[in-house]
Amino acid sequence: MEGSVGKRVDATDLGGVSATMMWTLRNRAVEASRPDGTLDDPLSVQLYETIDHPYENFGRPDQSHALRARAFDIEVRLFLAAHPGGTVVALGEGLQTSYWRIGDPDVRWLSVDLPDVVALRERLLPSEPNITTLAMSALDRAWMDYVDPDRGVFVTAEGLLMYLPAEDSLGLITDCARRFPGGRLMFDSVPKWLSRLTMKGFRITRNYTIPPMPFHLSPGEAARLPDWIPEIAFVREVSLPLGRGLWGSRTLRTVFDVPPMRNARFTLNLCGFAG
Repeated sequence: MEGSVGKRVDATDLGGVSATMMWTLRNRAVEASRPDGTLDDPLSVQLYETIDHPYENFGRPDQSHALRARAFDIEVRLFLAAHPGGTVVALGEGLQTSYWRIGDPDVRWLSVDLPDVVALRERLLPSEPNITTLAMSALDRAWMDYVDPDRGVFVTAEGLLMYLPAEDSLGLITDCARRFPGGRLMFDSVPKWLSRLTMKGFRITRNYTIPPMPFHLSPGEAARLPDWIPEIAFVREVSLPLGRGLWGSRTLRTVFDVPPMRNARFTLNLCGFAG
């Protein structure tokens, strides 16, 4: 096995957008460690305990990233149940452990990320015959040549598109829809107000500023994607699974579904491609 969880790894110098994978890893691992946790992810716990990083810079942990991971897992599982042996393309995968959580022995998994991130994954995670890893930008369309579309394709862009310029994100969505007819793409998007804050330098703690998020998309705008991109047959908003405390409040969710609050919150978008 090439990767080996357990050896100490120094990632204290990791910065920029790549460092956000440490933020999401910490939140998933802390949640998975709780007796009443909302995510079953033992591998993330092992990674978190192996990698040296100034996690305290991200402030207090919360459930958001664990619930987001569960939402992606649910949709991927549903797709693979309908498309046995299908392909999942994880763009900007970082230190996600989705492959092991989903546990489908027949899935074909394509992991795409920047070379420094891929190097870290290969140091830490076990090699798997069903996983093909490509060290390249998600914007490099060369990864599409590695995808076998015959049994269905599900593309994930978890915590990625908001960090790209709008034209790059929309271009990538368009090219996926054209290249993988009948496939799916799931991505999360941030509201305009948060995008504006990050473009000015949004410091969540004294030692951590969120990288700029130039791409924003409200639920209303996401619903209009089929009007802008004819190859998209539908867009469906995916709800986060219920968590603990306020994260489990149905009343609060109802409030955030009322305009104009609806278009001022985070969104998980599932795009179905025509064909």
